[in-house]
Amino acid sequence: MDERDLQLLVVLANTKNITKAADKLYLTQSALSKRIAAIERELNISLLLRSRQGVHFTAEGETVLRYAENIRQQFEQMRNSIKHHQGAVTGTLNAGISINYAAYHLPAILAAYRRACPQVNANIKTDYSRHLFLQLLDGSLDVAIIRGDFPWKDKRILLQTEKICVICHPQDKNKPLSEIPYIRRKSDAVFQRELTQWLKEQNISVKPEGICVDNISICVEMVKRGLGWTVVPEIALADFHGEIRPLFFLNGEPLERSTYLMYNETALGLPQVKAFIDVVIKENKHV
Repeated sequence: MDERDLQLLVVLANTKNITKAADKLYLTQSALSKRIAAIERELNISLLLRSRQGVHFTAEGETVLRYAENIRQQFEQMRNSIKHHQGAVTGTLNAGISINYAAYHLPAILAAYRRACPQVNANIKTDYSRHLFLQLLDGSLDVAIIRGDFPWKDKRILLQTEKICVICHPQDKNKPLSEIPYIRRKSDAVFQRELTQWLKEQNISVKPEGICVDNISICVEMVKRGLGWTVVPEIALADFHGEIRPLFFLNGEPLERSTYLMYNETALGLPQVKAFIDVVIKENKHV
């Protein structure tokens, strides 16, 4: 087996179709089938099961595929390292950014990163923090910016800590919150648990009917128009000029949300990843 065979197996796994795989590899179907047969003879196993629905890897084939994917990644790391020593940062960056953080800070970070590393292919995924954390765990991401506290055992850098605030329109400034419509926002389980505790401590009852959205910016815009009150982090309040009240629990502790830069130490071996980490740290000095 050689590197071309590794690529062949990965493409087959992605397409699950001999014809499509042959097209992507610029091979004839016959040449592709012969190469698969040669690999099977070399390893003395059956790699694939063919059906009308496409191809499926056998148990032995899945084992070979896992090794093939790992070896290809090592080849890529080797090439990136060589290119780095030749003076140019290249390769692919796989980064995940929390949706809320991305909305307010990602453009500036990417602009700085593109200036520093114009030859890097940057694959940026924005998603909820809990989803990004799982992808960081399974190795799909090289680095992630995640809001909230997750049990990460490798490298983690605190970028910022924000207050969580109640906001309302100036016309509602002196009204009890129970008398104002509450604008709900979808968030992670930890935040919802803390918010529920705060509401209970304040004896605030929230009516089940009302507005529910999944975007912080939309929440803020609705409050600006006097549609109710909501709870959002400071990250969303740069252009808000209504009533802002930081939240505290009865024991005096503030309700806060932290944002972290997370990555595996081994990822620093990829120049494009290290450069991204350096840019994020530098940009967050201005936050």
